[in-house]
Amino acid sequence: MEHTRQLTPFEDVNAILQYFVEGVSPIFGENLIGVYLTGSLSYNAFNYETSDIDLTVILKTPISASELSAIKQFHARMEKQFKKWSQRLECSYTPLEMLPNVLPPEKPRPWYWGGEGILYEEAPYGNEWIINKYLLWHYAIPLVGADFKTLTNEVDIEEVQKACIRDLCTEWEPKKRDPGWFRNDSHYEAYFILNLCRILYTVMRKSAASKQIAAAWVKSHYGESWAEVISLAESWRYGMDLNLREKAFQFLDFVIAEVSKTDLYKRINP
Repeated sequence: MEHTRQLTPFEDVNAILQYFVEGVSPIFGENLIGVYLTGSLSYNAFNYETSDIDLTVILKTPISASELSAIKQFHARMEKQFKKWSQRLECSYTPLEMLPNVLPPEKPRPWYWGGEGILYEEAPYGNEWIINKYLLWHYAIPLVGADFKTLTNEVDIEEVQKACIRDLCTEWEPKKRDPGWFRNDSHYEAYFILNLCRILYTVMRKSAASKQIAAAWVKSHYGESWAEVISLAESWRYGMDLNLREKAFQFLDFVIAEVSKTDLYKRINP
């Protein structure tokens, strides 16, 4: 656990990682297989001003009632001690038995999201399961436990592309019929636009990349049509008002149109 104190260039980020590891380890004891840092911190795309801290806890057996109660109390303490970063932390408590699944597991798992300060006891996995498992296998940094590659097989990139297409159709496109989804919060607008860049990049390039790399590729590949909108999304900081809701939905229509031209899309949606 000593290495978490110097894992990133940011002392306060290292502090919450250290606190997290030291907090969850005694709660789970022998049931703990590993704690893995994923997301932007794991593939050198972390933005100190806007990025979240993403963690995955792998357990030998599904979380027990007593462990769940203890974890709830732990997150409450962490929120008080690290107000800034606890609000920008996501963590999944995933049992080992789920890892062989290529498609999203049917059973839910506990998931904490600091944005709402809630530990969801039974959060279902969606298509993000496949995407996250791919990124974990390639980039996860073990804070506790062995290399993530020792726990499961690699996910084929085509499965990630399929998951992105399904996400586009079942998760992102319906947002057009939910005018309240953005909640008058430009954080959601920026998140929406940059994730669409990642979907478009993954499907068209057959590769997974950070939001920054995907956004740069979309701007260069598709010319000036969307460069300004994407650059505005990249410039977002907490407290900034972008007012990009309509542009975001127009970009969604564009991404759907481009993805629908691919052979993979046509195979999934004959």
